[in-house]
Amino acid sequence: MSVTAAPVPATAEVADAPSRRVDLELIADLVARGSRVLDIGCGDGSLMEILQSRRGVDVRGIELSQPGVNECVRRGLSVIQGDADRDLVHYPDGAFDYAILSQTIQATDNPKLVLSELLRIGRRAVVSFPNFGHWSVRSSLFFKGRMPVTKSLSYSWYDTPNIHFCTIRDFVDLAREVGAEVETAVALNASGERLGVRMPWWLWNLFGQQAVFVLKR
Repeated sequence: MSVTAAPVPATAEVADAPSRRVDLELIADLVARGSRVLDIGCGDGSLMEILQSRRGVDVRGIELSQPGVNECVRRGLSVIQGDADRDLVHYPDGAFDYAILSQTIQATDNPKLVLSELLRIGRRAVVSFPNFGHWSVRSSLFFKGRMPVTKSLSYSWYDTPNIHFCTIRDFVDLAREVGAEVETAVALNASGERLGVRMPWWLWNLFGQQAVFVLKR
């Protein structure tokens, strides 16, 4: 089975701002102007700032780490300290247009529950994650017999916050399990370039270093 991946508009700022995380630039392009957004695991507020300045979005953040919360506050962003695994239950159904989880789902205790909560809270869920099925990961395991350290998986095995590694195909299966429809999907190679939207999932799984999905029910 396959899901058609919808193209997203090109973004000049991706090439012009290499210091920024490319998945954040893509997510900003996928969010409709003037939306209400909850950014879960918002970190230092980088995505929140992009959404506010570029898309005119009413964005709120939830972040577990105290340094992250402090940085968001310093930037003048609306944030609370909270845990994606435990605190999403306090948000009402359909409270936001988008519930965003960027580079965080693999660090949650219960990814399936968290994804279900995103789809309950937001009319759409936007999720980005590193792809553990990338060829460089497979190569490291096969030829070196060691857990990989790559640009998108930059921690050593003993200090990584990532506890549930997944591949693009794993995530597509999870989306089906929770009854979600893939509205848009984008895979990025190691250079941050989009892979062809007509590629089958297995090629995305092999050459996509990270992915961004927009889901809805």
